[in-house]
Amino acid sequence: MIARAGRIGAVCVLGAALAACGGAGGGRPGPGRSAVPVSIIPPVVRPPVLAPGPGGLAPVFEHGPRTRGRAVALTFDADMTADDGPRAAAGEHFDNPGLIGALRALKVPATVFMTGRWADEYPAQARDLGRDPRFEVANHSYSHHAFTAGCHGLPALPADRMRADVRRADAALKNAGVPHPMPYFRFPGGCHDERSLRALGGLGVTAVQWDVVSGDAFATDAGAVARQVLDGVRPGSVVVLHCTRSAAPVTERAVRTVVPELRRRGYRFVKVSELIGQTDGHRSG
Repeated sequence: MIARAGRIGAVCVLGAALAACGGAGGGRPGPGRSAVPVSIIPPVVRPPVLAPGPGGLAPVFEHGPRTRGRAVALTFDADMTADDGPRAAAGEHFDNPGLIGALRALKVPATVFMTGRWADEYPAQARDLGRDPRFEVANHSYSHHAFTAGCHGLPALPADRMRADVRRADAALKNAGVPHPMPYFRFPGGCHDERSLRALGGLGVTAVQWDVVSGDAFATDAGAVARQVLDGVRPGSVVVLHCTRSAAPVTERAVRTVVPELRRRGYRFVKVSELIGQTDGHRSG
C-alpha cells in the first residue's frame, strides 16, 4: 500500500530510482530532479507443502480434498535414467513436445516431475516449461533409480546416496534454467518406504504420489488410457502420466480425449500446488 505524502510506503527500484526515493522531503524530488515512478516489489510466496511426518519423515501427498469442488491435477513424469545417454544419442526421444503443445492449446495447467538427467538432455525444453506459468516443475530424482529394492526393475539407490541424488536433480533443473523448482518430489516408480522417507526428511520436500494411474507407460491404445483415467478421477485426484515419447507414445492422444470429457463433467484442471494448498494441516514453506 502506498502511503500519503510525508510517509514512505513503497520500495525504491534500483539504480537511479534510489536517488529519488525517501529523504526528509517525504519522497518529493529535489531541485532539478524529475519524479521517478516507484515500484512495489511483491513478496515472495512460498509454495504450500505438507508438515513433516512422525520423526521428521518426509510427508506424502496422494490427492486433494474430495469436498472442495471438482478439481483434478494432471501430472507428467519426464523420465530419463542416468545411463540413457547412448539411447538418446541413437535417436530415442525422451521428450514429447507435441504433448506439451496440446496442453497449452487446451489451456491445461499441469505439474511436470522431471529427472535431472532429462533436464541435462533437454535444457531448452526444461527452461521453457520452468518459465511458463501454466506449468510447475518438480524433482523426480537425478538418476531415476529406485529408492527401494524391487521397484519395477529399476536399479536401487543405496540409502546414503538418496539425498545427494535429490540435490543433484535440483541443481540440474536450476542449471537448465528452471528458475523456481517446486518443493515437491516424486519417487521413481512411486516406490518408497520408511527408510527413503527418512532420507528425504529435512530437505523440505513433500513427496507427491497419485490416486489415478493412467496406464500410459508403454501403452499403444490411447482409448484404453483415456478410459482408465476417466473411470478413476474423483474430486481432488492426482493423475500420473508421462511425457516421454519413447515410453508413452499415446499420451497426447489420450489427453486430447480426457480433457474435454472431464470439463464436460464439471472438472477444472489445477496444479498439484493448488491441491496441496487446499489440504488441511498444510504449512507454507
